[in-house]
Amino acid sequence: MVETAGGGPGDGTAEVLDRPLPDGVRRRVVRIVAEAFGGLTVTELPAQLRQYARFTPSRRAKFAGNAMAAALETEPLFRQRIGDRFREAQPELAGALDAGSPPPAADPLDVAAAAYVLRPAGWVKLVTAAGEEAQRADAERADEESRAELERLRAELALARDHTRAETERLRAELEAVRRETDALHRKLRSALSDVKRGEAALRKARGEVDAVRAEAQAQVSAAESESRRLKARLGEAEAGLEAARRAAREGRSVEDMRVRLLLDTLLDATQGLRRELALPPVSVRPAETVDAVEPGRMTPKDIAARALSEHDPAILDQLLALPQAHLVVDGYNVTKTGYPQMPLEKQRLRLLGQLSALAAQTGAEVTCVFDGAELAAPVLLAPPRGVRVLFSKPGVTADELIRQLVRAEPPGRPVIVASTDREVADGVAKAGARPVASAVLLKRLS
Repeated sequence: MVETAGGGPGDGTAEVLDRPLPDGVRRRVVRIVAEAFGGLTVTELPAQLRQYARFTPSRRAKFAGNAMAAALETEPLFRQRIGDRFREAQPELAGALDAGSPPPAADPLDVAAAAYVLRPAGWVKLVTAAGEEAQRADAERADEESRAELERLRAELALARDHTRAETERLRAELEAVRRETDALHRKLRSALSDVKRGEAALRKARGEVDAVRAEAQAQVSAAESESRRLKARLGEAEAGLEAARRAAREGRSVEDMRVRLLLDTLLDATQGLRRELALPPVSVRPAETVDAVEPGRMTPKDIAARALSEHDPAILDQLLALPQAHLVVDGYNVTKTGYPQMPLEKQRLRLLGQLSALAAQTGAEVTCVFDGAELAAPVLLAPPRGVRVLFSKPGVTADELIRQLVRAEPPGRPVIVASTDREVADGVAKAGARPVASAVLLKRLS
């Protein structure tokens, strides 16, 4: 930025500053303008500065510094008014500048800033000299700081060398102690290996004897089980044949019907016998508790997406819940605050859980309702309704995250339906393979 004189008092109005105003001088100029700013009326201010009339000097310097510097350069009358206020505030410095003899003890930056505002004869030299003086001071300060930093680094280097030397000696002593300890451990290890080898040999001999006894016992058990299965099969066939004959005689069926029923009963008895032999337990635990897998090949929510029903039709929810092993996960507060937000939270929960219990009884689907634990003002003594699992999120865990954990816990292929209007929840569970359903659809189905 090149400053030009225009219209100021004194002999230096025709002088031109042929280089940018030094930063230190510019900051002092902005401070002078900001302090003298308050002594002017609104009509005496340039139009672009009137919006800052109510600001404090520090805020004016911060937010209007560029505007005040530009106005001081381009508005001679404004610069004259600022100069008049400065003369009233610091008459000694202003008089010395007008006389051409600035005070020797004054700060060169303050002298240069005052000269830039008052524009006395030779003001360009004062501003230029102040800039050069500031640069020299900065250079000297940088050199002094560099020398101090160098001395500090040298001291730190010497200290680090001494510390490294002492640490090296300590590590050497420790290494020697570790070596001696290692030699002792090696001797103990060789002795222990010899003992282990003798023990392994004795163990192999004992295992051979145990394996022989076990093989003999297993052969006897297998023979007994085979005979038992053969007798059970024959007994089942006989019972099936007798029952088929009785039913055929009682119902007047033909011999062909008796043979088909006899074969069917035989197959069922054989299946039950196989289940007993394999000791297969009945399925009593749901994957939501144990995260166990279900049979593959089930219809997934993606298979349902092509159906013709609208996604807002409650009938689509019935179709989803009619799928084998369907699991409905409900975002509790999202549904209640969509349907009946004016009710207290406790009544919202009771109403929703009662409706979900009826839905579970109608459809036979597994139903889990998730509430945000952060919404609880006190511990809840809640008896879950029949057929509905009720979960509250732990502290620091939202209900949305708990729902995503439930969906991830289910095996791939199981139909999982999530009722929530929360778009983030819907997108997350959809990526995990679940089918999102709007809360309004569930509310329509429940009503």
